[in-house]
Formats: sequence, C-alpha cells, structure tokens
Amino acid sequence: MFFFFSYSFVSVSDLHRQQSTPCCSHLTWSTREFKEWAHQGPGALPMQSSLPRAYLILVGYLTDGRQEDKEKLVDGCLYVKDDTGIIPCEILHFELEWLESLLLFPSWAYIPQTDQRAGGYLEILGDPIPVNVLPKKVLGTIPVIYPAAAEPLLACRIPCKKRSKLSVAGELAKLSPLLCIHHKTFFFLFLKCFVSAAGVPVLVQKRNQLAWHHVLQLDHRYIITGLSVSSLKKSGQRVFVTGVSSCLLPYCAEQVKEQPLDSAWQGEAPQSASPEASVQFSDSSELGFEEERPGSTKESKIISYVGTVTKILNAQAGLFELDNKVCLCLAYQQLLNSAHGLRPGACVKLVDVHLLQKPLVSFHSIVLGACLNSTVVLKSFSRLSTFYQPTVSSGNIYLQLLFRYNLGIALYLWLVSLLETFVERFSCFFGRRRLLRSSVHQDRGAAEKFLVPLLQGMVSGREETRDIYNEMLAKRHQCPLQQYETLDPPYQAPSLYELCCMAKQKSWDNFCPSQLLPSSEVQHMGTQELNRRLAWSYCTFSAESFQPQVILLGVLRIFSRSSSLYLQDNSSTLPCVISHKDGSPFANTALIGALLQVEAYQLVVERFLRSDFPSWKELENLEHVREKKNNVYVQFYFEDALVLQAPEVQIQDGPSSKTSSSLRKKDDSGSALEMEIPEAKVLKLEIAKPDMERNESCQSDQSSTGKTSCISRLFLVTQKEGLMLRNYQLCGEENAEGQELQRSFQATVLWLGRPQLWSPPRKTATLPELEETNCRGEEDMAQQEALLLFMGKSLRWFPFLHLDGLYRLVVPHCSDLEVFDKLCQPPAQFPPVPTRFLNRSCCPTCLPVPDTWHLQHETWISCLTEHQLARGSLLAGVEQRISSIPEILRNRFTGSLVSFPGEIAERTLCASPKNEKPSMSPSLLQQKGSLLASDHSVKLSISVARGSPLVLDVYVAATYLQHLWGLLPGAKVLFQNLECKVSRFKNVYCTYIASSCISIMSLPTSHLPLPSSLAEEASSPNLVFLSNLQLYLQNVPQARILCHLSCVLTLSLQWVCSLCNSIFKEGKCTRHNPPCPSHVGVRQASARVLVEDGTGEALVLCRNQHVAAVLGLGLLEWEALQNCVQSRGRVSIQHGEATGTGCLEETEDHIACYLRSLCRSPLICRPMLLDFSLDRKPSKILQPAPLQLRNFRCGEVEFVSQVPPRPSLLCLNVEEVEQKALCCLNSERIRRFPNCC
Repeated sequence: MFFFFSYSFVSVSDLHRQQSTPCCSHLTWSTREFKEWAHQGPGALPMQSSLPRAYLILVGYLTDGRQEDKEKLVDGCLYVKDDTGIIPCEILHFELEWLESLLLFPSWAYIPQTDQRAGGYLEILGDPIPVNVLPKKVLGTIPVIYPAAAEPLLACRIPCKKRSKLSVAGELAKLSPLLCIHHKTFFFLFLKCFVSAAGVPVLVQKRNQLAWHHVLQLDHRYIITGLSVSSLKKSGQRVFVTGVSSCLLPYCAEQVKEQPLDSAWQGEAPQSASPEASVQFSDSSELGFEEERPGSTKESKIISYVGTVTKILNAQAGLFELDNKVCLCLAYQQLLNSAHGLRPGACVKLVDVHLLQKPLVSFHSIVLGACLNSTVVLKSFSRLSTFYQPTVSSGNIYLQLLFRYNLGIALYLWLVSLLETFVERFSCFFGRRRLLRSSVHQDRGAAEKFLVPLLQGMVSGREETRDIYNEMLAKRHQCPLQQYETLDPPYQAPSLYELCCMAKQKSWDNFCPSQLLPSSEVQHMGTQELNRRLAWSYCTFSAESFQPQVILLGVLRIFSRSSSLYLQDNSSTLPCVISHKDGSPFANTALIGALLQVEAYQLVVERFLRSDFPSWKELENLEHVREKKNNVYVQFYFEDALVLQAPEVQIQDGPSSKTSSSLRKKDDSGSALEMEIPEAKVLKLEIAKPDMERNESCQSDQSSTGKTSCISRLFLVTQKEGLMLRNYQLCGEENAEGQELQRSFQATVLWLGRPQLWSPPRKTATLPELEETNCRGEEDMAQQEALLLFMGKSLRWFPFLHLDGLYRLVVPHCSDLEVFDKLCQPPAQFPPVPTRFLNRSCCPTCLPVPDTWHLQHETWISCLTEHQLARGSLLAGVEQRISSIPEILRNRFTGSLVSFPGEIAERTLCASPKNEKPSMSPSLLQQKGSLLASDHSVKLSISVARGSPLVLDVYVAATYLQHLWGLLPGAKVLFQNLECKVSRFKNVYCTYIASSCISIMSLPTSHLPLPSSLAEEASSPNLVFLSNLQLYLQNVPQARILCHLSCVLTLSLQWVCSLCNSIFKEGKCTRHNPPCPSHVGVRQASARVLVEDGTGEALVLCRNQHVAAVLGLGLLEWEALQNCVQSRGRVSIQHGEATGTGCLEETEDHIACYLRSLCRSPLICRPMLLDFSLDRKPSKILQPAPLQLRNFRCGEVEFVSQVPPRPSLLCLNVEEVEQKALCCLNSERIRRFPNCC
C-alpha cells in the first residue's frame, strides 16, 4: 500500500473548481505501466500529448440522477456524486449493481470543457471497486418466451388488462439511442431469436430503467421481465413495453424455461414468423466506392465500421472525423450525453450506419451518417490530453434547423459550412452566442435570419415530416439518410477578402484591351492616347456572376480616415456605395455597426493599368502590360439589404423618413420576412469621452442632469462641399509650420430652433424646433446660418450628410445649452475674425464639429407635412438652385457655380489641360492612395437620361478621384458647386473644384454595354432640314439629314508616327532632329465634302472610316489603298471650290490620280443618310464663306439668290440609301417639316 503516501483524496467540487486541464489517475499502476499506456495514446495523432497523471483518489456514488431532483428530467446519463457535488461520467462497462453504491474508482480521467467556466466530466477507465460488499441475488428458474413466439402477439387485439406480463429472452440485435420527445426520455431495443431472424421491439421509458442503456451490449443475450404490449399513439405500431417491475437479466440457459402462453394470450394462434414479416438486420460490410453520378438520386449503403476519432469537425453540429478520412455525422441522433467520450483518440464502433459518397462537392468524400436505427458504441477512451467540446441539444441552431426542415445530409452539411463561415467572420463583432441565438425561447439571432430564407427556398414544395418511430420500427427502413444527391451548393458566403480576390481574378481573366476601346477609333489612336485610354477601366459583377451565387455579408462601418462607407468582417473591408430606389441618398446613421445581408448588388472592380502598347495591333499581346492594380467596391440599394443584427444602440423614436423604412425580403414560398429598422437611434453616450479642453462647462452640471444627458440641435443642410485637403490645423497641434494639409469638408446649415436638452430614450412625435422657429420670426434667419467644419474623426459623417436633409447634432455628456455658441467662437487654430464681420448677415458662424459629437438623421425636407412647412416659415427661400442640363447649355452659366442632376453616359480618361496646375504633387497624390497619374483627368459625359442627345461634359482631376466611388456609366448623380465654363469654341463644360461635391442618387443597371463612344451608343438622331439646322441644334447637339453628296472638296490620307505624330513613311518615322525611335505608324484619313438637301448646303468633315464610306470603298479596297499610302507617307488632293484653301496637293502619282478620278466620278455624287453634329473646332484651312449671291440654273432659266453661310458639320455616321428607302424618308421628312419645302 505504498502508493497511498503520494495520493490524496479529491472531491467532486474540487475537480470542478481546481482542475482546469485534462488529467488521469491510475491508483494501482506503476510508473512503467502508465508510461506504456500513455505511449500508445498519440498513435494516429502524433502532434497531441498524452494525458498527464494526477495522484488523486476518487470515491463516490454512481447514480443516474433520479435522487438529486425528482422533478428534473432523467436523461439516461450516469453521474458520480459525493457530499460536495455531482459530475457526469462515461463508463465502458457498467453493472446495474453499482447504481447508488459507494465505489472507489481506481482508474479515471477528468476532462474539462474548452470553456473554463463550464464543468467537465469523468471517463471511468477501469471497473470501480465497491466499498461495501454488494449482496448477490439468487435467481430461480425464469419462464420466458422467445421472439419467434412473441412476435405474433404484437398483432393480438385482446385488451392488455386481461393479459399477464411476459418475460422475453433473446439476443440484442439493435439498440436505439436515447431520445427525449415531449419531455419523455426513452429508447428502443430489439431482441431477436437465437436461430432465426425473427425479432421484437421493446420500449424502455421508466426513469429507473434508462440506465439499462449503459448495460446493454450488442450480440449479448438478455432476459427482460414484466413486458406488456402497447400501441404507439402517433404511428399506431405495437411494441413490447417495460413496466415498473420489469428487470433486465443476463441470459443463462440453465436458469430459464420456455413458458407456454396462458388462455389470455390464446386469442389468436401463434404463427410462424416469415422472413418478410420479421425485422431484418443488415450485415457489416467494408467501405467501398461506387461510380458517382452527379445530380442523380443515390441509395446509401448500410455498413458497420470501427474507427478512431482524429478531429472534432463541429461538436455542436455533431460532425467528427474518423481515421483522418471519414466524416461521422451524429446530428440525426439526439446526443443526450453531450457526446461524452468522443474526443480525438477515442475508438468507436458504428453499427448500421449509412455510407454516403461525396454528398457535398466541397466536403469529405466519405460520410458515415447515423440515424435512429444506428448504434454508436464507444470502444475505448482517448489517452490524449484534449479538452471536451460538448454537443448541446437545447438552443442548438444546427439541430433545430435540421429537424425543423427535415434536411438531407447534403443540405445539412452545406448548412453547417455556411454557419461555420458566418460565425468565424462576425463573432468578433457580436459574439458567438448572439449570432447563434435561437428563436425557440427568444428572438431570432443573425444566423437564423440569414439561413431560414435560404432553407425555405430550397426545401419548398418537398417538405416531409420525419417519422422517428417508423425510422426505428418499420419493417422497411426509411430515414433522411437513405437517399441523397451530390449537392453543388447554390449559394456561398465567402469572406470579404476571398470575395475581393475572386472579383480581381475574374476581372483580369476576362481582361481584353481591344474590347475596352471603340472599334471605330482604336485603329487611328497614337501610342500615348491608346495607353491612356486603357489606364483606367472597370468591370461589374452581380451575385449571379459567381458560381455558386455569392451572398454579400458585412458589418456597416465608417472610417474617418477614408470618409467612406465600408462593409467589414474579420478578414477585410469592402468600400460600399448605398442608395435608395426612390433616388434619395442613404443617410441613416443609426445603422452604423449593423450586420447587413445583400443579395442584389454590383461588385465593381476598377482596373488601373500601366502599359506600353505600340499600336492597336499589339493589344492581344499582354506582355506590354507593365503594372496592374485595382480597387474593389460594392454598390447596392438599401431596399435590397436585410439587417441581420442591429448595432448595440439605444432605440430613439422619432419622425419617419425615407431611410427609416422597413426591410422586406420575399422568400420562395411567398411569405415576407420583415425587419423593422428603428427610425432614429442614439449611440450609447457613456462610451464617448467629452473634449476636456472645450467642454469643461458641459461637464459642470452633469451631476444634476445624469450621465446620459446631452444637448442636441436640429439643422437643415443647405449646401455641402466636397472632401478636400485644406490648410486647416487639427485641435491640439500648436505649431502649424511643417504640418500637412488636413482632409476636411464643410457644410452650410440652417439652425432650426434653439439647443435642447436631449435625454435618451425620448419619444418625440413631432419636431418641436419647427414650432419654435415660427415663433422667433423671419428676422433672425441670417443669425441661424452656420458653417460646420468637419476634420479628424468627425469626417465619418461625410457619407451621411446630404442636401435638404434634417439632422440633429448631439453633444454627449453635456447640459450647457450655450455649448454651440461657445464653440462657434474662433479657436486658436483659426485666424481671428473681427466682430464687425461676424455680425454681418453674409458671414455665417463657423462651428468646428468635435470628434465626440454624434450626428443623427431625422428626415428630409420633402417628407415634412404642409403644416410643418407652414409653421417653419424660415425654410422658405433657403433652397439651393438646382439647374438642368438644357438650362446650363442654353443660358451659358459662364464663371458661376452650378448644381444639376444627370446620368453618366460615358467615362473617359484624358490628359489634363497643360495650363492647369495640379493641386497635389505626384508623390503626395500616390501617398494619398490615388492610382492614377497626376496629369490625368476624367471626362464624364452627363446626359439628362439614357439615350438623350443632350450631353454636358464634366472634367474631374485625378486629385479628387480618390474620394469618389460609383462614377460609372448609367449612374444617376447630383453635382453640386461645379464651375461652369465656356471654351473658345463656344462649348459649355464644367469642372470639379475644391468646393464641389458629387452624390450618387441611383445605381446603373446590372447589364451595361462596355465603354465605347457616345456615337455608337446613342439612339438614332431626329431627321431635320439644313435650313432649320441652327434653330434645331440649340437644343439637340446631334441630328440626321437625308442629303445629296455634291462633291469632295479635299481629301487627305496619311500615316503618322504613333509617338510624335510626324509623317511615317516606309516603316519608320521621318523625324530626324531629334530622331524618333518609333517603328509603328497609325493611319489617318480626313475629307471635307459638300452636301445639300434641297433647303441648304453644308460642309461636312469626315474622318477615318467615314472617309471610306463617303468614297464608297469596300473594306478590301480601303485596306489596299492605305497600304499604298504607307509607302508615300501622305497623299492629299483638292477639288473644285477648295482651290486656294491652303491644302498642299502632292506631286502627281498614280495614287493621287486614282483618288482625283474617284472624287470626280459621278458615282460619288449620290444620296446618303448622314448623322452629324456641329463642328465646334473648324479647320484653319477652310473658313465659312460670307453671305453672297449665287447663280442657279434650272434648265435654261438662271436664278440669282442670296445664300447664307454654309455650316460646318462633323460626320458621325454615313449610311447608303436605296431608292425605296429614299422615297419613304423623303415622305416622312416632308410630313414632319412641311414649311421647309
């Protein structure tokens, strides 16, 4: 007994309280025996360590928990208890005599949970030793019947009260798991005959008999006494049921005799059991593979298997890995013992489990599924020092969704995969417990809101209720695991980092430079223009662009560093642009920190390319791409988003607004899932720390008003300027010298009412500030204007602040109603403003918004009632003028700031004007995150609506592009404070300046054409006469005429160098000083023709491919002509009225002769349909002629008429007209314009 000197007794409570790591105790083992035992532990898991040895003695009672709480549900588990507590245990070999006996446990292991706050359990490694001698029961001869004779009795309809109890002897063929249905715990066992396949089911549900489940072993022989026949209420099946006096005894042939049935059981003569009527039991088989047939329904195989647990895949989902290759799914069973003993290293025996091959494409190849007809036996405990991960049934969202929708194995594994990814991505924001919260006892958690609509859509129309009794008792086995299909997941929810990588890879895989440029222009572009047009491109992807379809999930965040909205998870962030379908901007600040699910969205990949393509012929050779970069962001409508998890805020009721709407998501079954978004919320103000320097007066009265009191003030946004680097100094920076420019923005607002004490939560049905505004009168209107300056962390409010929005500025932890007036005084970092200027009406007060203040959106001015607008008379006259594109083009807003809405028709990267000085150095521009060169600008062609011919060009320098998202063709935007200019050719355009701002009002449609010229995308222009051309083109810049080609005045064909635009001749550039290294030429063609339509004449300038159309040359003829010109470099001719215009005609050669003959040919003079625009940049060669008299001859009669100047037109398209079409067009033209004929 030497070992007692090193051992000490341990109580159950001490194990729970003091033992935080797994350990084992072997009272009778020597050190050598323990090392040999521990050395065999790692085995298949060499990276794991063995259980450490603890020198502890454990003595206690082995119980089933009935005596602890008689009202408590008995779950069939075993426990070890003493006077200090009780602990669950798992034992491999159990005897009923040990129940409620005092035992010494010589070999045991304590396994704590991964969560240290929860208790562990005991693994009884060796048979316990009774402290007291247990009395031996002397049994006499027991009369029994066998299953072959007992089976026909289940069909007998004699009332049970007239029957005597039976004792049935047989071999244990099947043992169901412990089940708890409607707060009743039970299990089934099946006894079969020793010599045949006949068998009978026995239901065990008495509290004192549930421990039998730990005694029963398959293929062993038992006797069960006191059985009666009963019918199951739901299924109607008849089974043997144990009674209160029933006993479980081991079968011994010497102690039994076959019992003849008494008269009560003779109502129906017993019949011999046929193989068809008996319960059949399957044999074990080896694992095997069969040829996989994707999409077809497959039958699973019933096998038996013995393996070692090597990994806990997901304990809550009941998924374990065996032998590093096989997945074991126990989810279809109720693991009432919380999967005790199923740790890595444990050996299990599986009987009658389903073998499923590749049920899910992205999962294990082999899955073993245990249904209620399967038996899972723990053969040996693990010897590894691993913690315990319990499988809890209560509140388990995995099992609840599995049983609620009766999911098949493939759909369940996909569900587990989605949930695992979901929890991994967002548990750091909301906690695992909040995400997996079940709707059984409380509101649904985010995970359930996410998954339920998906499952309803996938199982709609094929729901089948799971019949657990048929699953265990039916002659023909039926269960959810019997048939399955290999599932290719219909949806995926990758992390934001993975989604960005997928989008980037997909965008470059589909990258084709030739498709990014208009085919009509690319052949005539020089190297510089060609590579500049390729430097910035984009592509968009929808959810359906990925396979499987991608569901977008993310937490809505705003970062002051970038002043943009982001979606975030644990892997990365994704910038986002959010809008409303009614055209209003997104302004709901209460949703910051909310978890959003978005299914309808546009994922945009902006591609930035640095290339050196020498010509368009080399566009397919991607070796000329020197550098590739990209930005990824997403844009969606708020109505297409579902709030899965609201942020941790206090709800504040307020007036309804457009952004405070309920979200509805339709599932496939037609039901609406509705999530009400709080109309207004105030952040937890206890978290915010007030500014110690500025808000000392605000803190002085907090003791009287409470910690949560705050001051708020309502205001209306009348003007907002863009985000820019300005020469401001942040608070606390003493020395302004050497400081970088600070990113900031400012907004002009109108205060509505006076500051108010705001103590959340507060219920407000109206806006009392509007009532106060009316009482104060209109004379104080100028004093209510203010300029809000946002810097530092307050930049986070930039995406939420919009024109005509009513907002509330909240000062936390403050009760001083004069805080706004005090902070409006010029601080130290701003130059002092004389009082005489501050008192003027034209100088609004400046208020730098501190970082700790909060912004809350209330509503829009358009949502106010007529009563509120009438009462708040100060709102009259403060609206900013919003112009339209026709007004700007007609009224010529020279040198003024304009604001207007429109739709982006085209986006083109162009060179910045040479006289424009960049506002930021190239190094600083790159440092601030811009991926475009500083000498680039973006030209946005803005139209009134899609297909409209009215277009206004807006130029945005690369400096501002780092703050702008969503500038894509098809997007509807609102421009504010653009500078309107008129070029020297009388073209109206706008430029983006420091005070400008852009708001995305509506997103482009999902399927947009690739970027190309407006001439190719625009719809067919209207048909007009040349006589009313000037009047028509004042409103529409493009038109179409049915005309007759009179003659070709000038024609020039040339090849120019792609680098320097010098003449390119015989395969090389002709520039010599300095020499040009280029060996690539670009062909160019131009022609000026004279056309007339019977009402007037016009000079039309044609370029490149339009020249071939005018000359009537086919593609092969045009190519041959260009090749002939290449050897000469340039060929030019002039004809007719063009004499003396300054065009240098080349010396005579056969190409020039051919072209002159072609231009003089009567075949050239023909009718044609011409699309054109006004030529705003007329050539210096040919100027419009002054008003003059001209002679016209009609037969022998000669007329003299005064002819107006010929307008200069730019050809956009040329179409040949057949005789029949010509008659139709003439008739239409005469009908539309009868006064011109």
